[in-house]
Amino acid sequence: MKYKLSCALVLLVMLGSCDKYLEREPDNRAKLTDPAKVSQLLASAYPQGSYMAFAEAMSDNAGDKGSGEADVTNSAPYAFENVPNSDQDSPDNYWYACYTAIASANQALQACNEASKTKDYQSQKGEALVARAYAHFMLVTLYAKPYNPGSASSNPGVPYVTEPETVVNKQYSRGTVADVYEKIEKDLLEGLPLLDDASYKVPRYHFTRAAANAFAARFYLYKKDYEKAVQYANTAVPDLLPNLRPWNTTYQTYGINNLPAEYQKTTEPANLLLMTCPSIYTYALSFIRYRYALTPGIKNEIFDTPLEVTGGNWAYITGFVGSQKNPGVPKLNYTDFAQDNPTSDFGLAYGTICLFTTEEVLFNKAEANAYLGNYDAAIKDINLFLSTRLTGVTPGTLPANRTVTQTKVRQHYNNDYSIQEALVKYILELRRIEFVHEGMRWFDILRYGLTVTHEFVGTGGVVTKTLEIGPDDKLRQLKLPDEVKLSGITYLNR
Repeated sequence: MKYKLSCALVLLVMLGSCDKYLEREPDNRAKLTDPAKVSQLLASAYPQGSYMAFAEAMSDNAGDKGSGEADVTNSAPYAFENVPNSDQDSPDNYWYACYTAIASANQALQACNEASKTKDYQSQKGEALVARAYAHFMLVTLYAKPYNPGSASSNPGVPYVTEPETVVNKQYSRGTVADVYEKIEKDLLEGLPLLDDASYKVPRYHFTRAAANAFAARFYLYKKDYEKAVQYANTAVPDLLPNLRPWNTTYQTYGINNLPAEYQKTTEPANLLLMTCPSIYTYALSFIRYRYALTPGIKNEIFDTPLEVTGGNWAYITGFVGSQKNPGVPKLNYTDFAQDNPTSDFGLAYGTICLFTTEEVLFNKAEANAYLGNYDAAIKDINLFLSTRLTGVTPGTLPANRTVTQTKVRQHYNNDYSIQEALVKYILELRRIEFVHEGMRWFDILRYGLTVTHEFVGTGGVVTKTLEIGPDDKLRQLKLPDEVKLSGITYLNR
């Protein structure tokens, strides 16, 4: 569906081949006359854009291999430069995708509120509110400074759009990070109780109660409200073990040609919310073959063998693509391609993103418990996670010589940190391993103000340039698209 929306916030930038893939019936707002049609509209209330390519390239998971697959959506973010287009996988594309999703949510909400029998639309209203909250949350996370109680009320946020646009170039204000968080929380808490999982044909592509609670756990963790983060994590996945990815059991039976499809299946219990969108990041294993990606050195740093703290070996399936310089975990489906028509040999590559997973719920809960001083609870979940990630271990029964303890975690950091600090650092290490290639590491870098150092390699493997991005560097926040100036916003971060 297409809408007359301010080009300042929502500018659909699609290649010609994208038209077929994301083709929508012309404006049919007047036809939203029953809950089923509103549900159809809500399928577009999730950002049809990917953050994985630019987020991963900006993180410390990426290094310069000296050569490799070339794409500006990989090279520019690695150099912390602006991608000079709005193509798929670019930051501008993701900005537009989020506001397009918000527009769909707002249109759905208007239909729900104006219906003669509003009670029949409660599930749709709930999904629209939570989806609107999620898109704004992703925008404020990437385009504004991290939430900090002491500075959130003064740091610029992002425009929070709550109604369908009816004029061209409507004027907006960025407000503050605190404003955006307050509105996200309002939408989330109002929408969550209204959700009805039974209303979805394919639940994994919608905000089920589990997915919405997982989102709430992430939101409150980022907001530093740790008690609520634990509360919502427990509600999202009450029983973690049967819902964790079976890396050291079932996944071991898959080859690299089968693993990606299984990893992103709707029937995989670990996948709480999936989203599919146009993307070349995953196609033909580009995420491994890109020049600025996981290098052998960084791979060895992340996937220590034998493991520190616990000992043993990781059960993650790793390999090389093309050459020994391209290591990676082949977990993202690399064959997704929509032909322009049944007889053509061209079309649109697309990919699937696991927006929320059981593993993230576990990590968010453990991190929040660490800050609450519930160290034993945090370590219990860490050990549960490791029981599904170490070779030769039966899930749920980690042997004593592999079990994490407070003493082992502190010793891992030479006893330089308190148990709370050491636990948080260790959880971040585990998150980095689990979500490699998926862009999630960048969010932790933002939250904790971690310094990123990128080297650039010339002829003969000689380092010709080093770029260090510290916690206060303005390049950490993505630049707002230039078109946003049309909405009256002049400060674009850069």
